[in-house]
Amino acid sequence: MSRQGENAGRPDWWGRLYDGDAPDTGRAAADDSVDERFDSAAGTVGVARTPVPAPPTDTETTEPDQHPGGHPDEHPDGHPDGHSDGRGGPDVDAEAPTALTNAPGAADSAAANADAPGAADTADARPAVSPAVLPAVHEPEPAALPAADPDEPADLPPDTVLEEARHGSFTLRAASLRGAAARERGEPRRDALLTARFGAGRDALVLVAVATGPRAVAGAHRAAREISRWVGSAVGHSHTRLVEDIRAARRDDLKSGLHRLTGRGYGRLRARAAELGLAAEEYTADLRCLLLPADPECRVRVFFGVGSGGLFRLRDGRWQDIDPGGRGPGARAGAGNAPRAEEFGGGSLVPDPGPAPAMSGPFRFRASLARPGDTLLLCSAGLAAPMRDGHALADRLAERWSDREPPGPVGFLADAQSRIEGHTDDRTAVAVWEH
Repeated sequence: MSRQGENAGRPDWWGRLYDGDAPDTGRAAADDSVDERFDSAAGTVGVARTPVPAPPTDTETTEPDQHPGGHPDEHPDGHPDGHSDGRGGPDVDAEAPTALTNAPGAADSAAANADAPGAADTADARPAVSPAVLPAVHEPEPAALPAADPDEPADLPPDTVLEEARHGSFTLRAASLRGAAARERGEPRRDALLTARFGAGRDALVLVAVATGPRAVAGAHRAAREISRWVGSAVGHSHTRLVEDIRAARRDDLKSGLHRLTGRGYGRLRARAAELGLAAEEYTADLRCLLLPADPECRVRVFFGVGSGGLFRLRDGRWQDIDPGGRGPGARAGAGNAPRAEEFGGGSLVPDPGPAPAMSGPFRFRASLARPGDTLLLCSAGLAAPMRDGHALADRLAERWSDREPPGPVGFLADAQSRIEGHTDDRTAVAVWEH
């Protein structure tokens, strides 16, 4: 610092501060109290401290009506804000939770304290607590972003995808989430979700495709996305014929046509693996699809796909595992015996005995009639596993989804991402409510 003009108009405190002979500052010899520290801080910010009555002695008693602004019967502790610090005055820390907007009853408590007699005087005498300094309600989930390719930074899928639609006699909710394990490792979501409508009006066809790439393989998310896109394109070009076959319940035609269509998609995926110099099993994906006609008079629902995953139906409050590759048609998710085959209006078709040349597993197909009040759930293996393992998730979803009106998108997303110990894979859920 410049010493120019140091002798002209220098305040006395400057000399005391920089006097070389002055002793170093430190803890005062005399003990200070909390009240003294409060007075010091309050004086700094310009807030006057309200005198606090002295605590009663052994021979003194504090009458309830000495509390300002109300009768003790109005509050259990004889204090307007329901708290007591043993000195007859309000507890400063008692109002801190009112800054948490997500704390249960915080808004009601704040309003009650504001209306209580004497609350304004108390608030004026006490500095406000900033919400920024309050402790977090819960620890955030670990979520490391995946490493991006500088040449294709937009190639990575988003962490979460949410879709909703209503056509004909059904309402659709769909969500795809990156699993906790992938978030911790900074890996991209391997599940791919495709929802598409082809055509218009009563002749429209809704396709939902769920694909999952292999675990611990670089580029698995690309394989899942490509098989979904290729099969989706083929369905789109053939949607007029598919709608006609679905309306006429031509199951054999549907099965053989969708089998060829899916085989061609996997053939292209295998060719792509060769271009990348990868083995076919390293660049593949499980695929599960639903075809939903928009015609409200047609309640035929068609499922087809290859690989792992789940297909469940909620009927009369009970989950039924109707996946051709699951525990057998009609097996209840979690527990229970399989109902009779005639309960599935329209029946089911078993998977083909062997895989097509280009496929990674047997082709699975099922066509069934939906009833009003049914809820159909198509999901990836990340959700199918806890649904089949007898966890409380199946019961919770049955309770939440048994209403005729489905939950909103936010509620559905919360249901889909319910945490289950030991299940940290990506999770994709597609639910169809029948009206």
